[in-house]
Amino acid sequence: MAASRANCTRRKVGAVIVKDKNIIATGYNGPPSGLANCDVVGCIRDDLNVPSGERHELCRGLHAEQNAIIQAAMHGTSIIGSTIYVTTHPCVVCSKMIINGKIEEIVYAEGYPDELAELMLREANLKTRKYSLPENEVKILLGDYYGFLTGED
Repeated sequence: MAASRANCTRRKVGAVIVKDKNIIATGYNGPPSGLANCDVVGCIRDDLNVPSGERHELCRGLHAEQNAIIQAAMHGTSIIGSTIYVTTHPCVVCSKMIINGKIEEIVYAEGYPDELAELMLREANLKTRKYSLPENEVKILLGDYYGFLTGED
């Protein structure tokens, strides 16, 4: 559900932080509050043909994990010891934030091409777990990027 709010033209990602069986924060990928959405102004990364998993600074948006962590901070809610559920394995930037936020576990549906993120999460002994969604739900979450990943039109 969080991912359905995303306005990224490449990939729709949602994140939910849970602690003691309670949702404490949610996030989805998109630009900072009050700024134009990517589906309105276009995608810098597409214009420059930047591959997924590279050059994160060339994006108007924040990642879903970042927005969820920021939401918790804005409301004064500790994320220490929590679990983050996310549609896509975190990138290295989000992984570093998750490690420093002392989130204990990441549960994700889809992989992401970022070997450094995986290495750092292993080094931090952070639990990661992949879960499966039905293919039709994955297509909805990834949008046009699904076709790119699978070679389908």
